[in-house]
Amino acid sequence: MDTANVGMIGLGLMGTALTERLLEAGYTVWVHNRTREKAEPLVARGARWAENPLAVCDRVLISLYTTDTVEEMLDRLAGGLRPGQILIDSTTGEPEQTARLGARLAARGVQYLDAPISGSSEQTRRGEVTAIVGGPREAFDACRDLFDRCAAKTIYAGPCGSGAKMKLVTNLVLGLNRAALAEGLVFARAIGLDADAALQVLMNSMAHSKIMDTKGRKIVEGDFSTQARLSQHLKDIRLILAAAAAAGQELPLSEAHRRLLEAAEAAGFGDADNSAVIRGFAKPARPEQTG
Repeated sequence: MDTANVGMIGLGLMGTALTERLLEAGYTVWVHNRTREKAEPLVARGARWAENPLAVCDRVLISLYTTDTVEEMLDRLAGGLRPGQILIDSTTGEPEQTARLGARLAARGVQYLDAPISGSSEQTRRGEVTAIVGGPREAFDACRDLFDRCAAKTIYAGPCGSGAKMKLVTNLVLGLNRAALAEGLVFARAIGLDADAALQVLMNSMAHSKIMDTKGRKIVEGDFSTQARLSQHLKDIRLILAAAAAAGQELPLSEAHRRLLEAAEAAGFGDADNSAVIRGFAKPARPEQTG
């Protein structure tokens, strides 16, 4: 197997960050995106454009919006698929659909790892994220060098689809941490406290969570420059609720979180950073003054 050449399909925030990590580690990265313009900054840094990375590389990473998008892309590039290849999909996808895709690829001799990333694109760029991997163990072992270059921690979760399931669990808790922080800061302001002072107390109390380190200043300062899009997290929450409904489990906190994210998206913050969840909290109208 050629380990020096690696393919990358999808150059959004996460795909770009993963490509940068691999280039810095010395890999030759063959990139592909629906719109070629997104590849130009990476090509300027040493990446190579490929009309079909599957035809060039034995190991190909995929980072797209949904499993539907992954399937559409693989159908379009299917001429490059061949036995012995390993596909590593960092997309946060629907678990059952992910498992079915893995089975279809296995029938063609292609090994498929669902390997979503827990962390933002900025944390990926710094190598601070966790990769959660499902799929054939031998394929996981054969790609350990890539995971070691891209993530601070890598966890093997089990058969194909397990990575997708575990990512939904982590996103549920992570997103609620973010929403709870936003609500706490909204509450602080409503009762007359300085939000910056409130954040400092929270960060130095038992209420502290890592989300305060990464998103606290962004929320307080209204800096919604994008590290991970709010609309993408809303997509994940909908996947979480659908999986829970299929299992007969209610998730009342996630239902409330979905409504918050939908309100923020409706207010125009879908493409903003997910710290913009604070914009989902409606400001109560002031009671009319009476004479």
